[in-house]
Amino acid sequence: MRQGPIPRRTPGNLPSDLSGFVGRGGELSELERLLDASRLVTVTGAGGVGKTRLVLAAARAAADAAAGPVGAGGASEVAQERYCDGVWLAELASVRDPALLELTLAEALGLTDHTTRPLRTVLAEHLAERRLLLVLDGFEQLVDETADLVRDLLRRSPGLRVLAAGRRPLTLDGELSWPLAPLDPEEALALLIERTAAADPAFTLTEPNRAVLAELCARLDGLPLALELAAGRLRTLSPEQMLSRLEDRFALLTGGSRGALPRHRALRTAIGWSHELCTTGERLLWARLSVFAGQFDLDAAEYVCAGPDLPVDSVLDLVGELLGQSLLVREETAAGVRYRMLESVRIYGAGWLESLGDARRLRRRHRDWYMGLATWCELDWFSPRQEEVAALVEAELPNLRLALECCLDEPEETHLGQYLAGTLWFFWAGCGRLTEGRHWLDRTLEGDFGLIGSPGVEYESSRLKALWVLGYVAALQGDSVASMSALYECRDGAARSENPVAGAYAVHRMGCLALVSDDMGRAGELLGSALERYREAGELNSNVLMCQVELAMALAFQGELAGALSLCREVRDICEERGERWTKAYALYVLAYAALDAGGTAEARRLLAECVAINHRFRDLVGLVLAVELLALVTVAEGHPSEAAVLQGAAEPLWDGVGMRLFGSGYFNAPRLMCQERAGELLGAERYASCARHGRTLPLDALVERALRGPEPAPVPAGPLPRPRGAAERIERAERPMAHPGAAGAKSRKPAGSPEGEPAG
Repeated sequence: MRQGPIPRRTPGNLPSDLSGFVGRGGELSELERLLDASRLVTVTGAGGVGKTRLVLAAARAAADAAAGPVGAGGASEVAQERYCDGVWLAELASVRDPALLELTLAEALGLTDHTTRPLRTVLAEHLAERRLLLVLDGFEQLVDETADLVRDLLRRSPGLRVLAAGRRPLTLDGELSWPLAPLDPEEALALLIERTAAADPAFTLTEPNRAVLAELCARLDGLPLALELAAGRLRTLSPEQMLSRLEDRFALLTGGSRGALPRHRALRTAIGWSHELCTTGERLLWARLSVFAGQFDLDAAEYVCAGPDLPVDSVLDLVGELLGQSLLVREETAAGVRYRMLESVRIYGAGWLESLGDARRLRRRHRDWYMGLATWCELDWFSPRQEEVAALVEAELPNLRLALECCLDEPEETHLGQYLAGTLWFFWAGCGRLTEGRHWLDRTLEGDFGLIGSPGVEYESSRLKALWVLGYVAALQGDSVASMSALYECRDGAARSENPVAGAYAVHRMGCLALVSDDMGRAGELLGSALERYREAGELNSNVLMCQVELAMALAFQGELAGALSLCREVRDICEERGERWTKAYALYVLAYAALDAGGTAEARRLLAECVAINHRFRDLVGLVLAVELLALVTVAEGHPSEAAVLQGAAEPLWDGVGMRLFGSGYFNAPRLMCQERAGELLGAERYASCARHGRTLPLDALVERALRGPEPAPVPAGPLPRPRGAAERIERAERPMAHPGAAGAKSRKPAGSPEGEPAG
């Protein structure tokens, strides 16, 4: 044990940091903590993620602390003791021959020994009585030999600590392995701006180019090496030009400073360094995994990537190897364990796949897997696994998009795109993806008129499915013209091709359109007819139950509450038996409407709270905004006008994510207008407006939490509140002119201007 004061000394061989270190403050603190906890810490990550820069920054911080004033106390005093013999870097990346490993390490430590003693002995004797930090960088090609050497030196040198950087851990007892993620968006942008300014003194940061640079950072995954190389290119290209050229990023991002290591001179070289070290099987799997977008799971990898040259039972082990080499990232998600490649790593693999001439076949296998997945998810939507299905499709959305693109790339396979876009109806309509669903449905149906006798008529059922789903989505968006066009085409096509199921869906969605267009009489006729067609075809799923709920809505809006209650109670019972929750939420909405009409505010609140929770879970903004606005009416009926005004204000922005506000419907609009009128009477116009403004500022999660929590006690006496079904006459007097009068008290009255026998809108 050394006695007396510790001398100040700063031995070591760390290179100077010429360009400065940007960001990573949290990571540096974490590395310091890990080095306190273990004598061996390994930072792992893909090529270009910044492992070397980070460990060198941590090493410099340790060296600076060790060189601090004697007796300063705290962390500096600990560092002085721990690293009193310096911080040393051994660059191992260029070492291929195991016999040169120990020599390279000895040279890094400044050892000279001309005896015949084994170099390992020389190293061990030198380190045995010293306290120092040894930094090892780039050991991947000799991982086993490096691990053996580090194990031996740590055992024989109690004062030695090792900080290593590589694609994979050394896998030694006591090792703390820490995977390094790319930079977060703010740090990535700071790095790109700093490096661009250093490379081009004329560079000026503006608000417009800041936004483009942020997009560039996102496209480059926050990968430090890619950002450094991009900054060099920004001397000659504008940020906009850089973005447009990223399709060939490996050709673009070349160069770098003359002092950089060879493997750091281009992004292709940096990632190619990892590729060069992989086995044949690992390279093949890497190339084939490049067909995935975003995350994927093991089942998908096995189906898509396996073949005669890559047996399915080998994929799991190879995935493990790629994980160990930081070429894959393992992530825990709501859909389970999934894997992901950094985009630059994926693009490198895609280039390799193209060179193998196997890209088209793999893309088709990828498409086939996700068509099967979508089919399974549609079936499983009507089950207790509904939330799991929603989470799975959310996680797989990038791959489903890629599969849809693949279908559209081949004109003769457009029917597959129609099938896939239609099969995902539950996600578009049930999980808040109306806009995206509309995009894909329009694209798959573009220019396809599906004439009998035309090529591809054998795939008519796929086209008809896409048509009724398009009609459904467009109706929910308030686009009645597009909805009717698609639904009439679907209905006529179903009749020509004798497809009763497609015909039932077309009639159902015509009824849905009539419902949101205030034509309650026609809505009841169409929805009732659709239910009969479904029963004749033996169809039972969430759509069929939704048809029954929509029929109940039409009855409730016309004052036939007994029939509406009967229909919705039956739906609620079936949903509870099957574990279905999405359609159940809409049934609860109608039951709450009826409860409020009967004066049961407590029961209405209970039903709507469950409705709000379900719709929020599925991100169904249509159901959520309807429930919140009816809950606001319940709230004012309970004597809480301020809270009701807040809820009304908070509901307004939600419609921006849906489409036309309340579909232009007087019936659906009635709760909002009644709440606004009564709360305004109790609060006064100025106070009501102030509360509503506050509601408009609430984030969605805060709104839902507030709706579920309910108002505080001490209500304002509100007096009797008109029932919802009697609201239409009040609305007509208060808000003339309206597109539709919404005569909720008249059983079969059609809105003014609706042609006889046709849905309004």
